[in-house]
Amino acid sequence: MKKSYSSLSVAIEDLKEEGYTEDFNLCDAGVENKTKKKIHKAEELEIVKHYRFEGMTNPGDNSVLYVIETSDGDKGLLVDAYGAYSGNVSKEMIEKLKPKH
Repeated sequence: MKKSYSSLSVAIEDLKEEGYTEDFNLCDAGVENKTKKKIHKAEELEIVKHYRFEGMTNPGDNSVLYVIETSDGDKGLLVDAYGAYSGNVSKEMIEKLKPKH
C-alpha cells in the first residue's frame, strides 16, 4: 500500500490489485457492502488507511478514499466527499471515519 497516490482512480486501481475489492457505501446504519447485501456497524470496521484527494479547480471535487477491513474478513474501499457523512450517519460511524494522526 503506497503512502500517496496521484489521483483517486489510480489509488482505487492499485488497492483493488492488493485485494481491497469490495465496494462500500455509507448508509444510516453503517457501511453497506452492496454486492453481499450486508451492513457493517462502526465497531465491525477497521479503517486501515485513508487518502485525501482535492479537485484542482472545484472544491466540490474533494474526496476521501477509506481502505476498510471488516470483522468478517471483507476488504474494500469507501469513497466519500469531505463532510458528506455528517448527515444521517451514526455518531459512532462519524468517529470511526475521523482521521487519526
